[in-house]
Amino acid sequence: MLRDLARKHTLVLGFLAVLLPLLVLLGLQLVWLGHLRRTTALAHQAALHTFVESIATDIQYYYRSAAERALDVPAALLTQGRLDRIAHQWKMKPPECAKRLFLVDFTRERFGNFLVFDPATQSLKTPPASDESMAIILAATPWQVLRFKWAGSQPSSLMVDERDPNYRIIVNPILNEASDVVGVAGMILDEEFFRKKLLPSLVHKALPAFFPQASPEYVTVTVKNLRGAPVFKAGGQEAKDVAVSVRIPFVFTDWTMVLSSAGNTPEKLARRSFAFNLTLAALLAVALLGGVLFSLRAASRAITLSEMKSDFVSNVSHELRTPLASIRVFAELLRLGRVQSPDKVREYGEYIEVESRRLTGLINNILDFARIESGRKSYRFAPADPGEVLAAVLKSFEIRLASAGFRLSFQKPVEPLPPAAMDADAVAQALHNLLDNAVKYSGSSREIAVALARRGDMLVISVTDRGIGIAPAEQAKIFERFHRVSAGLVHDVKGSGLGLSIVRHIVEAHQGRVTVESEPGRGSTFSIHLPLKQPIAGRPETAAPGASPSPGASPGAAEETGLPVRPVA
Repeated sequence: MLRDLARKHTLVLGFLAVLLPLLVLLGLQLVWLGHLRRTTALAHQAALHTFVESIATDIQYYYRSAAERALDVPAALLTQGRLDRIAHQWKMKPPECAKRLFLVDFTRERFGNFLVFDPATQSLKTPPASDESMAIILAATPWQVLRFKWAGSQPSSLMVDERDPNYRIIVNPILNEASDVVGVAGMILDEEFFRKKLLPSLVHKALPAFFPQASPEYVTVTVKNLRGAPVFKAGGQEAKDVAVSVRIPFVFTDWTMVLSSAGNTPEKLARRSFAFNLTLAALLAVALLGGVLFSLRAASRAITLSEMKSDFVSNVSHELRTPLASIRVFAELLRLGRVQSPDKVREYGEYIEVESRRLTGLINNILDFARIESGRKSYRFAPADPGEVLAAVLKSFEIRLASAGFRLSFQKPVEPLPPAAMDADAVAQALHNLLDNAVKYSGSSREIAVALARRGDMLVISVTDRGIGIAPAEQAKIFERFHRVSAGLVHDVKGSGLGLSIVRHIVEAHQGRVTVESEPGRGSTFSIHLPLKQPIAGRPETAAPGASPSPGASPGAAEETGLPVRPVA
């Protein structure tokens, strides 16, 4: 039982075998992408922090180096009163970042002698009373206090005084061999130099080093003062969401360096990357599922086609055996001389002819299908009388219809029909297939109607039965190769499943169309629509499907065939 179930649902099981691992992989990938999103955000945040800290470190290094070079004054120059050497030193190597250099000498005055370097006279002089002088005095006050409170082991490092934002000062104590403060050297920083030269230089140097593949607008660096007003900006448009915000160390410590990345925070960038990767994974999964479904559909069609071919072989075997058995029986009766009456001999001979024609038609269908499949089927178009072609086909069915008790009605055209450009044998084969289907699927009904008419520029041949009919869902499929309706009495009727497929190919090769009107339990009407066109006079052609020369005028003669037909008004 399980084996039968597996065989019937092989494709479904195969699809589930692909789908379930794919869903597991997608789930794992979703978890991995979530972890990657968090890791990416942290990594990006760390990269931005490193970038800002690098600039801050460069600022601190620059000012410390400049202060140490400019403010490193030997204590001996103060104790020996050689202040001119200090002025000469500042003259030769003035620090670019300093707006003013000054010196406080504690060796001459108890509370210090305050001197500023005058670039015009290149000498040290006492400054006049001013805000700048007051800032210098305040910056040196801690050293005055230390000088009187403690002796020896006093601090010797650089100090920054930013109590007055307009006068930011770096001071360096001058110590003698006993580590006593004998003076203070200092510089007032140039804010304009910091904003317009140092910051742009450091930022533009660091950007390509940290973000080599990014555009200049990828990172936006903004420096804001204590009031939040921007004093410097580099890069693109500043984002609303701040990615990194760090205070500048050492000097300008009340200023903040704000960093944003392409208008997005690291979290947003990580979410965008997550969405992109997830979308890409989903699209790849959909493409894979689509490929699997396409493969399964192709496999399903192949299995269905294989089943159809198996049914075809079985049905054709039956179809071949039936006329062959009839021919053998009648031929054996004739050979043994058991039939003496001339009428019976003629009747048996007619049966043998009918069955041989039936056998020939079946074989022709198979051979034509093989030619169609291989692309070698061709048609010879020539002017032909549609009535004569139809009469010949009805004549070949006369005995079969009569022996089965069928009543055939024929509706002739209102006006004589002109010749049509057609392959008469191919059209006869198509009509033969339609009549054969009408006989097979008439069920208990024994009425078949054939009509020949002209509708505009089209020739219409209709075959109508009052049989079991065809469901609407099946009507579009019955012209496919090997397709046979798998419900009700239709499934019980033997056949090759090629007849209607060949009919459609023949009709379309004549640039026509075949239609069906049917209702279950009320019969079916198949109609062949062929174009009426003037043929190329006197020159029959061999054409591939689709070519159609056409005919001149000639009256139809279907009613002159001598068939036992019942005309329909």
